[in-house]
Amino acid sequence: MAIDSNADLIAGLVAAGYLKSEPVIRAFHNTDRKLFVPQEYADNAYLDEPLPIGQGQTISAPHMVAIMTELLQISKADKVLEIGSGSGYQAAILARLAKKVYSIEADPALARQAEQNLAAAGSKNVKVMTGDGRFGHKPAAPYARIVATCGLPDFFPELARQLKAKGIFLAPIETGYGYQDLVLARKKGKDLEKEKHGACAFVPYRSLENAARL
Repeated sequence: MAIDSNADLIAGLVAAGYLKSEPVIRAFHNTDRKLFVPQEYADNAYLDEPLPIGQGQTISAPHMVAIMTELLQISKADKVLEIGSGSGYQAAILARLAKKVYSIEADPALARQAEQNLAAAGSKNVKVMTGDGRFGHKPAAPYARIVATCGLPDFFPELARQLKAKGIFLAPIETGYGYQDLVLARKKGKDLEKEKHGACAFVPYRSLENAARL
């Protein structure tokens, strides 16, 4: 079957079991992936695969966005912090589910592009900031959910401090073997209780300094 529309993409994700809950399915229907893909890759926008967005970064495969969004279990009252804006696609979907999304991107050019993409998608409750994701964004803390869309060496302590009690921190964590484990951590007291949700492959986390060198 040809996949040449957002509806076709979503139907495939539902059939494969990646999209499960009605709120998340609606969020995907209301977020056209084509708006977040560079023009030269527009013909591939509805394929379930990652695509380059410039600066050595990619827009994640839709099935991975679906998996992560379902795991986050976001409610309308939640504030969400995203580490790694990229194209803005994940933030746009989160914004359909949450009260407010704060997204931190180390690369200024990507941050500007994400803002433009989000505006085109009508996402008004997302704030994109250029900065170093490991430090989070204290002024808006605490967050009910924190999600990283890049491979982290570990759960950064400052981010954990900005997470609400019983909040969820979801991130690809580097294993040292060329891939990451998708790990969901729940905050219990000062600790994070962690559970693995399979292997994944994301671009690695970049500090503000490393992004500036590119």
